[in-house]
Amino acid sequence: MAGLLRRGLLEEGHAVDLASNGDDALWMARAVEYDAVVLDVMLPGLDGLEVCRQLRSAGVWSPVLMLTARDDVEDRVAGLDAGADDYLPKPFSFAELLARLRALVRRGTTERPAVLEVDDLRLDPATRQAWRGDVEIHLSAKEFELVAKLASEPYRVFTKEELLREVWGYRALGRTRTLESHASRVRKKLCLGADDRFIVNVWGVGYRMLD
Repeated sequence: MAGLLRRGLLEEGHAVDLASNGDDALWMARAVEYDAVVLDVMLPGLDGLEVCRQLRSAGVWSPVLMLTARDDVEDRVAGLDAGADDYLPKPFSFAELLARLRALVRRGTTERPAVLEVDDLRLDPATRQAWRGDVEIHLSAKEFELVAKLASEPYRVFTKEELLREVWGYRALGRTRTLESHASRVRKKLCLGADDRFIVNVWGVGYRMLD
């Protein structure tokens, strides 16, 4: 398939490099500033998700189109969370692949989102990674969104209604238990010592990042 795609893209006037495994793909995409990267999830060696994740961590922001035989929602979410810009399940038409590549190239390289820092807490919105100092904190997608929202203005008190609306969407209004359970889990993950005071509950109002 890779050979057929390369031949088709060459016939359309594109310059194409081909990597046969994930390690080569990672090395090549770091070495060359490509207009776009077509990345198969099921690569030998490093899989496509890990290649994409490491490219974004290394500051490589060429648009990435992920190809996969799996079309479950969870797989699409995993690809997008890894940093992909678009997702095309197999089987697909070559015409659609070309159209998606044209759209990605028109969009161009996106700038890396700024890393949020609050005390020794760092949040990277691009890779969805969080650290306390050198310790990586593993957060779910919604946990990360909640922490990032609070960290954007760490001393401001966000009302529960604001957080439910902006993190979960309008349909979640009134579901305060969802917010409370997430806040409790995040507090436990972020607090590495007895004196830590991340995610402060302001009684009757909402939450803020720092005490």
